[in-house]
Amino acid sequence: MNRNVIAERVLDMKKNMDGHHVRTLLYDRYIRYLFIASAMMMTLIILTIIIFVGRQGLLTFKEVSPLQFFFGTNWDPPFEYGALSFIVGSLAVTALAILIGGPLGLAGAVFMAKIAPPRMREVMRPATDLYVAIPSVVYGFIGLTVLVPFIRSVLHTGSGFGLLAAGLVLAIMILPTVITISEDAIRSVPRPLEEASLALGATRWQTIWKVIIPAALPGILASIILAMARAIGETMAVQMLIGNTPQLPFNLTTPTTTLPSEIVVEMGNTPFGSAWNNSLFLMALVLLVISLLLILAIRYLAKKNAMNTSNA
Repeated sequence: MNRNVIAERVLDMKKNMDGHHVRTLLYDRYIRYLFIASAMMMTLIILTIIIFVGRQGLLTFKEVSPLQFFFGTNWDPPFEYGALSFIVGSLAVTALAILIGGPLGLAGAVFMAKIAPPRMREVMRPATDLYVAIPSVVYGFIGLTVLVPFIRSVLHTGSGFGLLAAGLVLAIMILPTVITISEDAIRSVPRPLEEASLALGATRWQTIWKVIIPAALPGILASIILAMARAIGETMAVQMLIGNTPQLPFNLTTPTTTLPSEIVVEMGNTPFGSAWNNSLFLMALVLLVISLLLILAIRYLAKKNAMNTSNA
């Protein structure tokens, strides 16, 4: 083959490679700009929602004092706007769901990640993911037809509606979130860390409890955060089971209500701009603030745990 022909082919290949490199750089730049624009748009949308809800909600204080709203227990629009029972009900049902669903979800994640045979894991993981697709109204309907009569007949507590029914159903609803994310966190723990623990004489359970779970703690806490966000913002299932009575919950079988359920029940019946309507927007703002504070508190605990682990 002629040297000139070879040189021309080499030159053409170089031009093609340079052109491909330039196109790759352009694609990377465009994708980067797309991601930046998407992030800015999401941030703008979230800020707009917060500003709108906050601005409309804070108008409540033109007619209602903050002391009455946050510490009053009487909800009787258009005369009284005490939202303490809604706030306490939201926190109580979320805490109950996490106390029940958190340990169960973590146990399920440990089983699927470290104990279950591969064939069983291949069946259980898709089944767990499938639970997320079940609508919340289905959970609420099952709780309404099965769980509420069971609580009423076993505990002899009148209606059977209350924190216990809502908390149990919410605990089931958050299980897929806790199991899926916690399992991924546990499986991401480096294998040499586990092998070193076993080589030092630790049993399988000691290794799981003392080594694997602490190493996967940030991911486990992330699953708890998402589960709490799901529980505190859940509306339909809670609205069907909690009793929707504006009173403080004195025990697990007391009918009460939550911020989301009260908003969805009353928002359509209030004229926009009235004190009643503005108070519902303020309840939505309180729900956003509570969610933010819970996330910040758990992230602080996770950061503190990581610092203690590194110091140790």
